Amino acid sequence: MRARATAGAALVIAVVMIVGAVAFFEILRGTVLGAATRAGEARAEALATQVEAQDTDAIDGIEDEPVQLLSPSGAVLAASDDAPDAPLPHADEPQVFTVDGDPVLVVAEELDGGKTLLVGVPVDDDLETLATVAGLLAVAVPLVVLLVAGLTWVVVGRALRPVARITAEVDDITADRLDRRVPVPASGDEIAALAETMNAMLGRLDAAASAQRRFVSDASHELRSPLATIRQHAELAQAHPEVTSLHELAEVAHDEGLRLQGLVDALLLLARLDEGAPNPDEPVDLDDLVFAEASRLRAAGIAVDESGVGAARVHGNARLLAQLVRNLADNAARHAHGRVALGLAQHDGRAVLVVDDDGDGIPEADRERVFDRFVRLDDARDRDAGGSGLGLAIVQAVTRAADGVVTIDDSPLGGARFTVRLPAAS
Repeated sequence: MRARATAGAALVIAVVMIVGAVAFFEILRGTVLGAATRAGEARAEALATQVEAQDTDAIDGIEDEPVQLLSPSGAVLAASDDAPDAPLPHADEPQVFTVDGDPVLVVAEELDGGKTLLVGVPVDDDLETLATVAGLLAVAVPLVVLLVAGLTWVVVGRALRPVARITAEVDDITADRLDRRVPVPASGDEIAALAETMNAMLGRLDAAASAQRRFVSDASHELRSPLATIRQHAELAQAHPEVTSLHELAEVAHDEGLRLQGLVDALLLLARLDEGAPNPDEPVDLDDLVFAEASRLRAAGIAVDESGVGAARVHGNARLLAQLVRNLADNAARHAHGRVALGLAQHDGRAVLVVDDDGDGIPEADRERVFDRFVRLDDARDRDAGGSGLGLAIVQAVTRAADGVVTIDDSPLGGARFTVRLPAAS
């Protein structure tokens, strides 16, 4: 990883340095030759004025400077001492030519009568300076790239060392070792934040795996209990047919079968809600479901106060919402001393369902725990009285699936108050 990072950084720096060096050299070359060109053009204009006034006499006395006056046909009419016998190479625009082995910038100036004045500006010092700069750049750029690559290797290695430790630790973490955590460097940078985030994720995975193991263990125990009861009665009937009647065995098998079916249905429902399976999104009159549960409890001999039930409509799965209301009603009836109150109202865009009982209530320390699966409080551990321990878990799962919340408070009746808040249908 460090080698790739260093190579990538060195490549980027090398490209930037090379492009920058080439651009700098071209700008410098243009500046130097541009200054020589302007000087040559100024000298040519001044000489042209003298030639117009003095003719060829203006050129005869020039030294240390190649100057020529050409006829319209290109023949040399006059030349300075440093000018060659043949006409200087020239072009419409000033260009550098080699004259007698030396670089010369030749500037051409057109005169009256078709004559041409050629002025040569020596640029050997300028080109030597440019060559020196090019040599320095050719040496400096690779050295800078190597230096930066070395520094990058050290810096990246130091920065990625915690990543290597995190990678090694993550490689050793398996499904049965989710309690392990990656080391968090003391740098306080993004890598430390990444390590903390990974540890938080591992913590959530560990909690989810532990909850799943507990769930599987509890589910196995709950499912084993009715099967064991049926098997015991069947074995007793086989061993002592004169003691156990067929009717008694059928009654036990029926009751335990219903209990087993209820457990399986509840587990399947929770599994589907955990997976986030899509549910029908339809308008549901929640007050109809509440009134139906009130009638069912009243038929079972429980005093139910439904005077606080008003109209409320929500969007969701009618079957799941009915299960939610039933589980709350059954929970209240199971723990009530004799009275249950149901309330429903819609305001501020929320449908609020309230279920009260006059039982012993739920201690504040247990109000979150009761929504866990297979949890029974100390006063409700008997399976016949306390249910399967899945009812309130289903209530919470259905509520969350409908984007709602469920809370527990003290009831004015003396027991527990369950309050479910759901988004109301517009």
